[in-house]
Amino acid sequence: MRKTIAIAVLLVSVYALTAQQEITDPLATEKWNPVPVVVTPGEGTQPPSDAIILLGKDNDLSMWESTKGGKVKWDFDNGTLTVKKNTGGIRTRNYFGDCQLHVEWRTPETVSGEGQGRGNSGIFLMERYEVQVLDSYHNRTYSNGQAASIYKQHIPLVNACRPPGVWQTYDIIWKAPSFHDDGSLKSPATITVLHNGVLVQNHVEIKGTTSFIGIHTYKHHPERLPIMLQDHGNPVSYRNIWIREL
Repeated sequence: MRKTIAIAVLLVSVYALTAQQEITDPLATEKWNPVPVVVTPGEGTQPPSDAIILLGKDNDLSMWESTKGGKVKWDFDNGTLTVKKNTGGIRTRNYFGDCQLHVEWRTPETVSGEGQGRGNSGIFLMERYEVQVLDSYHNRTYSNGQAASIYKQHIPLVNACRPPGVWQTYDIIWKAPSFHDDGSLKSPATITVLHNGVLVQNHVEIKGTTSFIGIHTYKHHPERLPIMLQDHGNPVSYRNIWIREL
């Protein structure tokens, strides 16, 4: 018995000594490959060098189409795109999966309505999962429906809204859901959102497709789908939208 214990102690000592030698040897923990691709960070409102520009200052709407089919019918002037009531939402012509998405948006300076009727729009990842856009500056509504909420799923950590008529930013990190071959859910989507540079959604798990009524559930869909901006009847404006595929 004592011999067995002695052998065990010796083995533990040898293991600990080996581990210590590995930890103290810098060469054992250096990795030289792969070498990260060089990306030039943007300055001011400029996007990173590897970003895809979805909406810029060149009055080009070629990246977008109406969800009702055909060309975008929203008002567009000097790089600012504004919802035109009852014309339908818009979506990107390109399809995306995992991504980093930057969106600048502005609710009307002239306040009209209250609650969900005040500066309402939405950003839909993969046309299904909504980050709410709303004038939530001194405007009470249900907490999981205010600005920067994952609509009816996750309340934002804080209310970082700027006043009506002032440009605001969302920076979104999106990990798309995945599905088994039989269509069942393999892993849920996750999302992180910064609102005006403030963390408001911290790697939260998406419960399913956004739903106005009832429980959110997943339905099998392709790995890549468009980004959609919602027409909710309010003249919300967008500009400087770019995306990085991850």
